[in-house]
Amino acid sequence: MTVTDDTTHIVRPTIGPRQLFIDGQWRESTSGARTDIIDPSTGRTVTSVAEANAEDLDTAVQAARTAFDDGRWSGLSGRERARILHRVAELVRERADEIIAVESVNVGKPVSLCRPVDVLTTAEQYEYCAALAQTTSGSNRETPLHAHAYTRREPLGVVGAITPFNFPLILSSSKIAPALAAGNCVVHKPAEDTPLSALLMAEILTEAGVPAGVVNVVTGKGSTIGEALLQHRDIDKIAFTGSTGIGRHAASVAGQNLKPVTMELGGNAAHLLFADADVEKAVGAIIKGFVFNTGQFCMGGPRLLVERPLYETVLTILGEAVSGVPVGDPFDPKTVVGPMAADKHVAKVEEYVQIARDENARIVTGGERLDLDGGFYYKPTVIADLDNASRVVQEEIFGPVLTVQPFDTEDEAIALANGTEYGLAAGLQTGNVARAHRVAAKLQAGIVWVNDWAMLDPAVPFGGVKNSGFGREYGPEALESYTKVKSVVISLD
Repeated sequence: MTVTDDTTHIVRPTIGPRQLFIDGQWRESTSGARTDIIDPSTGRTVTSVAEANAEDLDTAVQAARTAFDDGRWSGLSGRERARILHRVAELVRERADEIIAVESVNVGKPVSLCRPVDVLTTAEQYEYCAALAQTTSGSNRETPLHAHAYTRREPLGVVGAITPFNFPLILSSSKIAPALAAGNCVVHKPAEDTPLSALLMAEILTEAGVPAGVVNVVTGKGSTIGEALLQHRDIDKIAFTGSTGIGRHAASVAGQNLKPVTMELGGNAAHLLFADADVEKAVGAIIKGFVFNTGQFCMGGPRLLVERPLYETVLTILGEAVSGVPVGDPFDPKTVVGPMAADKHVAKVEEYVQIARDENARIVTGGERLDLDGGFYYKPTVIADLDNASRVVQEEIFGPVLTVQPFDTEDEAIALANGTEYGLAAGLQTGNVARAHRVAAKLQAGIVWVNDWAMLDPAVPFGGVKNSGFGREYGPEALESYTKVKSVVISLD
């Protein structure tokens, strides 16, 4: 079976109680505690998963440490690891329908988007990292020494991967795939509310031939097992995606233990629309930039900056277009915007929209919940006429909300775009090639898109600056972050 566009047959799955995956086996937590998993589109319980404690986490770390030390994975050649990672990609494609159903009920993703985005991206991540696994090597170094000097790139050891709720499948694969390609073992702690696809991927990795203990999935609360993972002495690296606040804490703990980290944190990207742009095309990219994944996308574009001559025209076009975006049941193939992942996220969006109202901002469209079958829905919302100092502009809302501000000059647009604490992504719409290069160079962001939004590929690195973190996902840069460099100098005397 291949990945196709057909989603008419995808239905809500029946999912039995899930366990922890440690050392190649499914097991209950030592405490017997369990956590209910809620379907965001209905507000009803789907299943339950084992809730691990620090003892379970330690068991998983020790399994990974044993697996790394005995060489069952790190001792394989890059080509042997690549063969297994290619098989993972094949299985992701073969089991696409099952993955789509689980991810959609897991986090509320529309099935129409889950196939081409989440499933295809995951398969391509493993394929790309399989190719990199065969090319990771050191190099000879010329020196005046009477010696032969060279470097080796070696795996770090046991990687602790901590991932968020919004892209469970993609963001776990963006860490596990390069970590495995480099020869590491992994202990994965998925978000406590959305762990189902991580557990399904554990099955797929095992079926593909990844040995027992190499990948372990431990579900539970971040305050318990996330903290234990950060503190554990046998973890050699932390790979974290999540909020800036928790990321600061995670980096601090890792720093105290002198562990390398990569931190992909919050974002509040600006999307700059210049008067020389193709407005019709630009509006499509603007809408995609803030409603994609119901706005729960740290590289989304929730801040639109419009050159003043286009300001009112663009607001009118957005008001009409956004109000017509199909919102509803993620299992309806016509749905573009599904529910938010939890009721608490809807409440956060409501709080920010109320702040905008209190500041006499203009609600162009949306601005309220949508009552559908008990799910966690919020109408895509466009807000105009906010001051740049407003919390609604400055802070990460993480929902389907777009703020729109005018600008008069290119320099003003750049200053507004760079005028928050974040720097994960940015974008601009222009028909002027020189301006595209000039503005892209000045935007403080880890990735800049021109005349579209969210163009992502496993070969192209992304990551943050400022309070959006450090380190890079994707590309050979990601694989390098899962290795250490060793120099060898052999005397020729």
